Amino acid sequence: MEKAERPLNILILGGTGFTGPFQVRYALARGHKVTLFNRGKRPSPEWPGEVEQLHGDRETGDLSALRGRRWDVCIDNPTSLPSWVRDAGKVLRGNIGHYLFISTISVYADGSRPGIDEDAPLAQYRGRDAMAETRQTLLADMENLYGPLKALSEAEAWKQFGERTTIVRPGYIVGPRDETDRFTYWPLRVADGGEMLVPGDGQDPIQVIDGRDLGEWMIRLAENGTTGTFNAVGPGYPLTMDAMLHGCQAVTSTPLQLTHVDPEFLEAQGVELPIWVPRNRGPYAGYGQVSNARAVAAGLTFRPLANTVADLLAWYRSLPAERQAKPRAGIDRQREAELLRAWHARAG
Repeated sequence: MEKAERPLNILILGGTGFTGPFQVRYALARGHKVTLFNRGKRPSPEWPGEVEQLHGDRETGDLSALRGRRWDVCIDNPTSLPSWVRDAGKVLRGNIGHYLFISTISVYADGSRPGIDEDAPLAQYRGRDAMAETRQTLLADMENLYGPLKALSEAEAWKQFGERTTIVRPGYIVGPRDETDRFTYWPLRVADGGEMLVPGDGQDPIQVIDGRDLGEWMIRLAENGTTGTFNAVGPGYPLTMDAMLHGCQAVTSTPLQLTHVDPEFLEAQGVELPIWVPRNRGPYAGYGQVSNARAVAAGLTFRPLANTVADLLAWYRSLPAERQAKPRAGIDRQREAELLRAWHARAG
């Protein structure tokens, strides 16, 4: 890989989760120096180069390892609380040249409309004191707190780091290392073949971004000194539910019969399927149609869906058998068969 014109000294907060390792590997390949700051509770991957590791705990405010140090760039991966950005600012402000914050499209006040761009209104916090919120309070009420607290974290980033700030708002991040199994459910199910339950009419829009595309683009944003706010959603073309499934089938080559089931039927059965949201229906109907024009203009690129699917399946099948046996999203085959029988009985 070609080296960057100017090597950077990069601090990554987190770095061992989903997208962090992709940032690290790409940064090293481009010739940058990398420092990670985290609690040290998750095993670090084998890096293809030297990586400095600093330990602390943002939850308790222990940022002592960062004091008195300077970096060209700070990438903040795990933050969902504005107090964490505030505390980082107290230590890093004046000691970094560029701050990049991973946010989310969940910051938008109205997720129901298609074409959401970066200037749309943001969700409002309704609690007593956003700076007093903790990881525990957030986890206890994710539906109501996640988006508003991310929006306030963005605001705090601008307050602490000013015009040297970049806000990146991904949607569903997918690919190898995705422990949620939300997208993974679909290629795994396609690989099993046979009759498959598909929510809706197959034309509902889907947006996903490979974690590698996201992580590598953030390094390029740092290299270019690009600031501003960007929706990091993909792919670079309209993708429907059926097109996604056929894309998975092109990789697995399994015989497949798609049976489309009305959203109303699934709702009555109490079934929610990951990634998919019906268009023009519900508070998140716009999540498959978010504008990525600004990010693409800033250099965001997307690898082919087939590459993402193939690499994801290879990674998943390398996991321990007990982990593979317990997917963390979707429905099991028995439940799917029951739903299909009920649907066919109702339809005729």
